[in-house]
Amino acid sequence: MAVVLITGCSTGIGLDAALAFARRGDTTYASMRDLAKATALKDRAQAEGLDVDVVQVDVTDDDSVAAAIGSIEDRHGAIDVLVNNAGIGSSGPIELIDLDKAMAVYDTNVWGAVRTVRAALPAMRARGAGVIINVTSVASRVPGTQYGGFYSSSKRALGTLSEALAMEVNPFGIRVACVEPGFFDTEIFASSDWKNPAIPGAYEADQEWTNRFYVLSGEAMGADPALAGTFIADIAADPDAPMHNLLGDDAHQFVGLVEQSGTFEGWIPAITAVVEGVCGPRPV
Repeated sequence: MAVVLITGCSTGIGLDAALAFARRGDTTYASMRDLAKATALKDRAQAEGLDVDVVQVDVTDDDSVAAAIGSIEDRHGAIDVLVNNAGIGSSGPIELIDLDKAMAVYDTNVWGAVRTVRAALPAMRARGAGVIINVTSVASRVPGTQYGGFYSSSKRALGTLSEALAMEVNPFGIRVACVEPGFFDTEIFASSDWKNPAIPGAYEADQEWTNRFYVLSGEAMGADPALAGTFIADIAADPDAPMHNLLGDDAHQFVGLVEQSGTFEGWIPAITAVVEGVCGPRPV
């Protein structure tokens, strides 16, 4: 049995990943910033007779991360599997988006993962074993698209950091992998500004059109997060899993579209046609 810590478990992929690990008999710590949001996870775990320990972790806070990981290590010596799933989204033109909001995306999606990795690695290295799984996105594997620049670039940054980290820690018996989901039916759309009114100004109509595509793709056509939870647990258990692991038919289709397009200039009309197929003609 492995000792597993997963971040961002109040809803969606993190919640289902916690259940997937617990079903395998792993000692599972499911973390979230606000413990008041743990009801859904606790209810589902109880319904299945699963043991899941819910712990408070704010990945944007050094002390919170250190305290939680230190407590787990005091009990078990080291974390065997760390899953960095906590993430937030954003929508807005680079010219006009609130900079505090843009920086918060990086603080959670990039620096949050860095904080947990830095806290967990010393004990993993001392033990000579460990698995780190960073949940990025298919957005990390395709060119940037309008109004999602900070979200997609944060996920690409985490993917690149994961590659560097893998090369650094492999000599110590530690494995790193990225899971790169396409659209899943999670709360990220309800909890981000994809559902909020577009920022007024020159980009407003185009941003509304783009946001509609993301929301429809996630909520109306998104896959079941339970599939993602099982996939993450499978990657953790597979010593031969590659660094990059696309998740979902649409993720594979988007990457295939990149390969067919050949260049960024070719990507623009290709992805525009995809969005127009869902939302109608682009307004600009």
